[in-house]
Amino acid sequence: MAKYFGTDGFRGEAGKTLTSAHAYKIGRFLGWYYSEAGTKKVTVAIGKDTRLSSYMLEYALVAGLTTSGADAYMLHVTTTPSVSYVVHQDSFSCGVMISASHNPFYDNGIKLVNAQGEKMDDRTLEKIELYLDSKLQELGVAGDDLPMAFGDRIGRVVDYSAGRNRYIGYLISLSAHSFKHLRVGLDCANGSSWMIAKSVFDALGATTSVIGAQPNGVNINEGVGSTHIEHLAKFVKENELDMGFAFDGDADRCIAVDEHGNVINGDHILYIFGKTMKDEGILTNNTVVTTIMSNMGLYKALSEAGIDYAQTTVGDRYVYENMVSFGNCVGGEQSGHIILSKYATTGDGILTAIKLAEACLSAKQTLSKLAEPVKMFPQVLKNIRVADKSAVRDDAEVQKAVERISKELDGTGRILLRESGTEPLIRVMAEAESTDVCEKYVDEVIALIKSRGLSL
Repeated sequence: MAKYFGTDGFRGEAGKTLTSAHAYKIGRFLGWYYSEAGTKKVTVAIGKDTRLSSYMLEYALVAGLTTSGADAYMLHVTTTPSVSYVVHQDSFSCGVMISASHNPFYDNGIKLVNAQGEKMDDRTLEKIELYLDSKLQELGVAGDDLPMAFGDRIGRVVDYSAGRNRYIGYLISLSAHSFKHLRVGLDCANGSSWMIAKSVFDALGATTSVIGAQPNGVNINEGVGSTHIEHLAKFVKENELDMGFAFDGDADRCIAVDEHGNVINGDHILYIFGKTMKDEGILTNNTVVTTIMSNMGLYKALSEAGIDYAQTTVGDRYVYENMVSFGNCVGGEQSGHIILSKYATTGDGILTAIKLAEACLSAKQTLSKLAEPVKMFPQVLKNIRVADKSAVRDDAEVQKAVERISKELDGTGRILLRESGTEPLIRVMAEAESTDVCEKYVDEVIALIKSRGLSL
C-alpha cells in the first residue's frame, strides 16, 4: 500500500497529516519531473475547494512549482472535473486539485491528474513518495535536493480563471434540451460548485433554487451536500421542485432527489443512463460498469432490461480503467461518482445532473418514473478495527463462514468483506431481502473476527 497517496490522492488532516511542507515538495517534484521528461516549458493547472486550508496548501504548492521552474496556472475555487477538463483541453503538463472531497473541513487532500486529465499513474506517485521521504538516490538525483531554477528559468504564476469559465461553457453546451420548464434544487455542499452549478442550470433555462452555497472556509459538507441528502430531499418536497441534485465538496459526485423527495443514488443513476443509452443505441458493449459495492437491486434491474454489467473493486479510478480497457461508456459508484467517457475522464457531479435532467426531458418522464425499476435490496455495512487486514482476509474460519453465508443467501442476497484502503478496518457488508437478515449475518461475521483474536 502507498504511504501517502490512496485511491483518491494524498488526504489527511491539514496541518498534521498533510502539511504545507508536503505541498511544497509535491510542487518541487512535479516541476522537476516534467522538465526532465521533455524540453517544453512545464505548466501546471491548479484548482482548490473552499476549505480554510486550501489556500495554505495552494500557496505552498505554487512555491514549489515555481522554484523548480514550472509555471502555475491558477483556476482558483473550482471543481475537480474542471481541472481534468482544462488540463486535457489546454495541453498542460499535469494538474492538481486541492480538496478532501466529502470529508469535513479540517481534512484536505492533493489530487493529481496527468496530461490527459486522468488520475496520475501509480509509478509517478511512487516517485513523488520517494521524494517526500527524501530518498534522492533512489530517484537518481545527486546531492541532498532537486535542482532549483534561477534567473529567467524561475516559474511564473498566472491567473487562469478563464479556463474555469471555458469549462462552464462546455457544460452548458452538452444539453440538447432547454430546461425552461424545470424547477431544480441544487445543494452545493458549501464547496467547489457553489458558483458554477447555479450558473450552468440558469444558463440552460431552469428555475433554480440553491442551498449549501455560502462557504466560509469551515462549513464545507457540514450538514449539506451529497453525504447529507436529507436536507435537499426536504427542500425539494417543501418547494414542490421537479428534481434536486446534491454535490460533494469538490463536485465530482452527484446524488439526486426525485419530485417526491426520494433519494436517487449512484446505482439508480447508472440504471437510468444505461437504459437511456440502450434505447438510443449508444450503449457500447451493452454494458454498465459498477463496483462490487453496487446494490443487487441495480443488477436485477439491468438484467431485466437486457443490459450486461461489469464489476470492479471499489474506487472510481478502477471503474475508469475498465471503461478504457474495454471501451465501455458509462460506469460509476453507488456514492455518486458517475463517469460518462464521451464527455469526461472522471466523475463529474454537475455533468451527471445535466444528463439526468436531459434523460427526463427526452423520455418525457419524471425522475421517479425513470428510477422506478431499481428496487434496492436492504443493505447493512459495519466496520471493525483490526490489527492485520490481510490476516482477516486469509483466516480459514472467516473464509468458511463467508462461503457458508453466501450459499445460504444464494439468489436472495450476498455477504462481502472489504479491506479499507486508508484505515485499519475491515468492512463487512450484507444484502438480503430484509434488514434483519443483513444484521444477523454481518454481526455473525464480526463476532467471529473478534473471537479469532483478530480485532483491535
